[in-house]
Amino acid sequence: MNEKIKLQSPKWLHFGAGNIFRAYMGKVQQTLIEKGLENSGIVVAETFDGEIIQKAFKPYDNKTILVTLDKKGEFKPEIIWSIVEGIDVTSDGMSRVEEICQDEKLQIISFTITEKGYSFRDGIITSDHLMSKVTSLLYSRYKKNAAPIALLSMDNCSANGDKLKNAIVSVAQEWVKNDVVEKEFLDYLLDEKKVSYPITMIDKITPRPAIEVKKFLEEAGFENMDIVITSKNTYTAPFVNAEVPEYFVVEDKFPNGRPKFEEAGVILTDRESVEKAERMKVTTCLNPLHTALAIYGCLLNKKTIAECMQDQVLSNLVRKIGYEESLIVVEDPKIIDPKKFLEEVLEERFANPFIPDQPQRIATDTSQKVGIRFGETIKAYVADEKLDVRNLKYIPLVIAGWMRYLMGVDDSGAMMTLSSDPLLEELKANLNSIKYLDSSSYEKGKLNKILSNKNIFGVDLVQIGMADLIEEYFLDMMKEVGGVRKTLERIL
Repeated sequence: MNEKIKLQSPKWLHFGAGNIFRAYMGKVQQTLIEKGLENSGIVVAETFDGEIIQKAFKPYDNKTILVTLDKKGEFKPEIIWSIVEGIDVTSDGMSRVEEICQDEKLQIISFTITEKGYSFRDGIITSDHLMSKVTSLLYSRYKKNAAPIALLSMDNCSANGDKLKNAIVSVAQEWVKNDVVEKEFLDYLLDEKKVSYPITMIDKITPRPAIEVKKFLEEAGFENMDIVITSKNTYTAPFVNAEVPEYFVVEDKFPNGRPKFEEAGVILTDRESVEKAERMKVTTCLNPLHTALAIYGCLLNKKTIAECMQDQVLSNLVRKIGYEESLIVVEDPKIIDPKKFLEEVLEERFANPFIPDQPQRIATDTSQKVGIRFGETIKAYVADEKLDVRNLKYIPLVIAGWMRYLMGVDDSGAMMTLSSDPLLEELKANLNSIKYLDSSSYEKGKLNKILSNKNIFGVDLVQIGMADLIEEYFLDMMKEVGGVRKTLERIL
């Protein structure tokens, strides 16, 4: 790495030291540096789990080994050195981050903090929330020079830029109301010539670091490739294993300039095209299929998503959801062909045995995902006079599978550990009276409290007439050992 790059005033600050950023955006910036189109690296700040910085960044001078894994089993390692500084905000404080934010050359503050990172628990704005901290940093920038900036969410959720904007503006409005800051600061945040919030669609599977990749690197001569599990249960390592396909579609709205992303394969376009591409991926052609495999993969004791795809019944399930129920409501974004994208997902990506992605990882925070991943398709059926929501069979089957999953018993009758979810205890409490293998313990409509929750599904599934079918599937799956597989085989 050319040392002068490290000394440049940073133009890009990122929050969230996760794998997809290191493997994808780190590579994007490095490509631009190598082409002579950029002369500064990326600064990464971690506010949730500082051990990532301490154990996977600092000991390796912030470098990462990216290992791409293709379907044929070829491992391709390369060193990513474009991340030039890693800041553990949990121990170092915000002084260095504030210094960077005040630099008028800074063009982008980006985020991979998951969808829940933009919401406030019970709507209460607290000073220790990341969105409050970022708003404070923006206020510091406003007071210093009011220089323009783009706030770029790269999280895998619908309208991610809007979620980010709403969170920041909500904090500022609260502060204005309480005379903490002046109203002109809020005006600054709302002026998109000053502060923009582009929406994006990002897509690259970067699972937890794999033992097989660790061994491959060690055999190739790399040392200290240990996989770290932090005290907050984050899996990290000095390497990132990732699939080959990647998509980053960005609304081209950067008031202080931007890197020449298009020279590194990023698709720059208008807001409408990003929205269509994002809806295609998140609500129909990838994410809902991932969740379906995750739920049933846990129930059927599958170790990886690829192993799920080797199971004919699960492979049929996601094909039927994708081709028969979802593709019909996709609006073609033109920049990516939906059918080809779906084919790549099913034939190349999910089926890649060398991407060791676990159903348990994908099943994390399911309550925060189903409203987008399935609710949007359901709403599209309700809104279209030519479609009948009662014709849906496979999406209700996934929702029923999730209810069955929440019982914490796999299809062999063994207890299983459920993935973390902010609503997990509340959801389990609603099912407590239902006993596995005892149909008489089930009272008609017992699932309705969950199924009618618009905050979860984006729509009242009881009101639109879907609850009875979900209930039927659920009862079949819980009444006998092996009931999950038998139900899937019967429906499919």
